[in-house]
Amino acid sequence: MKAILKILAVIFTALFVYAIYVQTNDPDPMLWYVIYGVAALASLLFILDKLPYILAVVLFLGYVVACAMMWPEQFEGVAIGEGDIKNIEEGREALGMLITAGIMLIYALNLKKRKA
Repeated sequence: MKAILKILAVIFTALFVYAIYVQTNDPDPMLWYVIYGVAALASLLFILDKLPYILAVVLFLGYVVACAMMWPEQFEGVAIGEGDIKNIEEGREALGMLITAGIMLIYALNLKKRKA
């Protein structure tokens, strides 16, 4: 199980780095560089067995709060052309935070299990 989680962490480290890369043409790229940069760093620390449990929990909670704050007034999907572009963009951002929160939760639960 530990090997599977390490592989998952490697994959998500790469995905978070890719997410940083594609934010270059976003109106507020620095915000997203930080958001996904922290996630990439946490994933790397998890791979190296250096991620503290409390940090994983704090990041999980932070990404959940970010998801709630970014959630659009009316969720209209994530595909361009399915609704108001503002709602779609906010929906994409919120779902990105939700996915990231889920990964941090997986890390936290695994770290807690290792301590027990």
